[in-house]
Amino acid sequence: MERECVTALTPAAARLGIKLGMRRAGVCTLAPQALLLARDRGAEAVAFEEAALALLQYTPEIASAAEHTLLMNVGASLQFFGGPRALLHRTAQTLNALHLRASLGMAPTARGAWMLARPDPLIRQRRVLSLPTLTRRLDALACTFLPEAQEHHDWLHHIGCHTLADLRRLPRAGSQQRCGPALLRALDQAYAQAPEMTAWLPSTPRFVRRVELTEQVEHTEAVLAVARQLTEQLSSWLTARQLAVHHLALTLHHERGRYSCAPTVVSVSMAQAAWQSAHLLSLLGEKLSRLTLPSSVIAVTLQAPSSVPQPAINTTLLPQPADSSADHAQLLDLLRARLGAVNVRHAAPLADHRPEVANHWEARRQGVTGPPVLPPSVERPFWLLDPPLALRVSRYRPVYAGSPLTLLRGPERIESGWWDARRMARDYFVAEDSTGARYWIYRERSAEDVRWFLHGLFA
Repeated sequence: MERECVTALTPAAARLGIKLGMRRAGVCTLAPQALLLARDRGAEAVAFEEAALALLQYTPEIASAAEHTLLMNVGASLQFFGGPRALLHRTAQTLNALHLRASLGMAPTARGAWMLARPDPLIRQRRVLSLPTLTRRLDALACTFLPEAQEHHDWLHHIGCHTLADLRRLPRAGSQQRCGPALLRALDQAYAQAPEMTAWLPSTPRFVRRVELTEQVEHTEAVLAVARQLTEQLSSWLTARQLAVHHLALTLHHERGRYSCAPTVVSVSMAQAAWQSAHLLSLLGEKLSRLTLPSSVIAVTLQAPSSVPQPAINTTLLPQPADSSADHAQLLDLLRARLGAVNVRHAAPLADHRPEVANHWEARRQGVTGPPVLPPSVERPFWLLDPPLALRVSRYRPVYAGSPLTLLRGPERIESGWWDARRMARDYFVAEDSTGARYWIYRERSAEDVRWFLHGLFA
């Protein structure tokens, strides 16, 4: 409501008979249960800015127009996104993720697309790709679709000029003298007969977005819904600037006053720089699913402290098969978010002959050294037992799981560690049981009695 009149309404309200411009008394008579809200122009401006930010993923050239309209120059994006129909579908999905209802139009001219996008039931085809088709569509529209013609509506109606086709047939000199040059200039721009000068919206240098919630939130599911909107905007901002992030910070602000508490910060770190909204949202969802809110949430802030250039895309004539490194990195990010960073470790073997020392794992990639270079004839299993399993000996042969083992290769003598407390002297063998399974076993050389141990399992 604005000035006691309806300025916007939901489809459910329209089905009850409520119309634009209806006064408060009429609304209360038709639908006493209707929820009447005062128009909040500040919230409209924020939503408009969020929509522009979210649509940057499709083109960096976005401009604002009258009647809460965004103009997008997508000429260079059509092929990349699979054509006009696919791009319109993806644009609608992005706006739906922001809980915004939009009417979309597409045309070779910005003003023509804006006129086709206006929510009028007489417009049936809103996607036009050629100028001849655009001309036919615009000719059938009323003159009032052109804002510059609205102030001259009475004069145009009295002379029998009802459509844009009628307006184009009027003598240009007389029309310019009667209505001024702005009307003819807007008409020519809609029909691609005059250039359009558009000021594109600038992109912010840093991404920090805060959403004030209309009511207190006590469950992380509702926080995740807000995070979905913020990640859409972040992904678009990163795409427009060709950037990616290694770290995100989602700050949950709690209620103020007597029971206030410090904000809750949900941090997400990624092994490989990412910018896709689906991947970022999945990591935040894993973190939030294991979070217990200390108090109600009244606002949510998402920020990307630092960014790096996006990885280069293979644009060669004959590209190589898709590399699975990106999928591997996303899997590691998901496991870290679900299990915790300390519980997801990377192999970081050390240059030591002793298997227990060489088989080293750590929680982070930083500082990982390469594996030691081994002779080609040396076999090592990936699965080592900790500690090694003592084997029973029957007729001078080691036995595992009731099956005597046959020695295939060996011995490989490892005698090292004299400088510390983990000295060892062993002879290692590759053994096989009756089913063909292979094992890595060793015999201690320092003991008086021969003792065998199972140390590793081959795949």
